[in-house]
Amino acid sequence: MEADPPASPHSSPHGGTGRPGSGRGLDGLAQVANKIRDAVESVIEGKPKVVRLALTVLLAEGHLLIEDVPGVGKTMLAKALARSVDCSVRRVQFTPDLLPSDITGVSAYNQELREFEFKPGPVFANIVVGDEINRASPKTQSALLECMEERQVTVDGTTYALERPFMVISTQNPVEMEGTYPLPEAQRDRFTARISMGYPDPAAELEMLDVHGQASPLDRLTPVAHAADVRDLIEVVRQQHVAQTVRQYAIELVSATRSHPELRLGASPRATLHLVRAARAYAALDERDYVVPDDIQDLAVPVLAHRLLPTAEAQVERRRPEQVVTDLVRRLPVPSPRK
Repeated sequence: MEADPPASPHSSPHGGTGRPGSGRGLDGLAQVANKIRDAVESVIEGKPKVVRLALTVLLAEGHLLIEDVPGVGKTMLAKALARSVDCSVRRVQFTPDLLPSDITGVSAYNQELREFEFKPGPVFANIVVGDEINRASPKTQSALLECMEERQVTVDGTTYALERPFMVISTQNPVEMEGTYPLPEAQRDRFTARISMGYPDPAAELEMLDVHGQASPLDRLTPVAHAADVRDLIEVVRQQHVAQTVRQYAIELVSATRSHPELRLGASPRATLHLVRAARAYAALDERDYVVPDDIQDLAVPVLAHRLLPTAEAQVERRRPEQVVTDLVRRLPVPSPRK
């Protein structure tokens, strides 16, 4: 990990620095991010925190798992985020008979050329929307492992790079489990965050009836940013400063899950990396060029909980991983600002 920069007159109390030009970059990020957020919220009513988390994952170069009961807008959120950016978007409906080649593509013999040529699958897009991912077999689910982590696909010994930005947004229903294949730990670990939509409050549901009553707002949604804009925003996010004390706090939080008595599987080092990356994007959306412990705390549950496996005793007591992470956030001492 890189060392902290020397203190300067522009240093923030949390260790961030007011680098020349960084404010201009953050201003531009805020303008574009606000346009995307407003576009998504024109479709998804009453869920500003969920929309912000989705945008955070996009700017952190991550992947998003949306898990909730039917009819709360999981696929609508994924489609709205995808349509808000003028980039290539492909949707895949996961079913038990879907094959890995249906995701990655296949080499087919061309009779005219008398040679095999590669036919790219739907994963060759900037945003891939995977609907009901847990309905596909583990073999098909595993087709996403390489592309999610390495941004590339290997077919018949040949590796093909995926265009950036690249984001997988998958949905799954945790209630209707008949005929489904739960995501293995290695697959869940590649998702930066898992979010739940939740039911809308009565006011938002009433507004939904007015807005969605005659036509879907998705039909009126037009792109407000380009793929190049998103790539520029990602570069700004990468420059966000994370002080040594904040990085250490993130490591301590993740490490605590590995020795917790109520967990039989804690979070991986990849979880630490995703947590810090997401915190950079989260801070940038607040127009800050430095990460504070509050960013780590706000993202701890969505970034860590889906990677954890509770013990049998914790399951009997109905102790969910989200509760364990929340308890750890409350218990661990928060680093004090550097003076």
